[in-house]
Parts: sequence; structure tokens; C-alpha cells
Amino acid sequence: MDLESYREQAIKKQKEHKKFLDGLKKKPPKNLDYIVQKNHDDVFRDINCLQCANCCKTTGPLYTEKDIERIAKHLKMKAADFEAKFLRTDEDNDKVLQNLPCYFLNDDNTCSIYEVRPKACREYPHTDRKKIYQINNLMIKNTLICPAAFEFVERIKKNLIK
Repeated sequence: MDLESYREQAIKKQKEHKKFLDGLKKKPPKNLDYIVQKNHDDVFRDINCLQCANCCKTTGPLYTEKDIERIAKHLKMKAADFEAKFLRTDEDNDKVLQNLPCYFLNDDNTCSIYEVRPKACREYPHTDRKKIYQINNLMIKNTLICPAAFEFVERIKKNLIK
């Protein structure tokens, strides 16, 4: 998987993608949620996250208190110890990883805490979300990181503009 090629395409198409997604926000088609789910499913039939893991290598999720408690319990640690070892508080007062790539990313791009991973990881890249137009700015950012998010926007654009 050529991540640099995807990123270059995403940069070139940022304005086009933004215009398209903003149009969805102004006038969403009645069957948008269906189109979104179908394209999400199609994209993830074609793209295997384990060949990429760019999200785990370059960005970190927000950790909620529930995430921290669940993961710490799984690791047989106290929540405070988990936070001290792995997390920091960022400028928005969110709990995030101290370092990247993610500490829990294995050499084969699998996740060592997959069953208990943070909610943000479970939902990423948010391409199966209802009312997708509510996260336009996030989706544009995700196309720069995630080949599946880029392909997703390209496909819904192709399916809706005929």
C-alpha cells in the first residue's frame, strides 16, 4: 500500500472533497445513511487495515475515563498507573498517548489490546457513521491519514454525482 501516493492524492483533492461534503450537509439525499454504509462495507472489503496501520503510527486516539478503566483492568494495572505510563493531557485537556506510534501496535500491525481498545479506535475512520455530514472537517483530515477514508469519500462522491 503506497501511503505517500494516497496522501498526495488526498492533498490534491482536499478542496474538491470539502466542496462535495459541504454539499451533502446543505442537501443530504434521503438515502445517505444507506449509501454511506454500503460504501463503507465496500471499501473495507478492498482495504485491509493490517497492511497500513497509518492511524496507529501517526495519530493517537482520545482516551475517555471508561477507556482508561477498561484498558487498565485488562492490563492488570491501576487506572492512575496506566495514565502515568502511557498518557498525557494535551492542550485541549484530552487524554492522549505520550508517544507515537501507539505503544499497543505490534510489529505485524495488529493491536495488543484490540478487544479493549479505545472507543476512538473502534470508530475510526468514522466512515460508517449516520449523518456523515456532521463530521466533514474530521473526514477531510482522515483522508490525509487513512487510505480507506480517502477511498470512501471518492466512492460516495462517484455514487452521488452522476
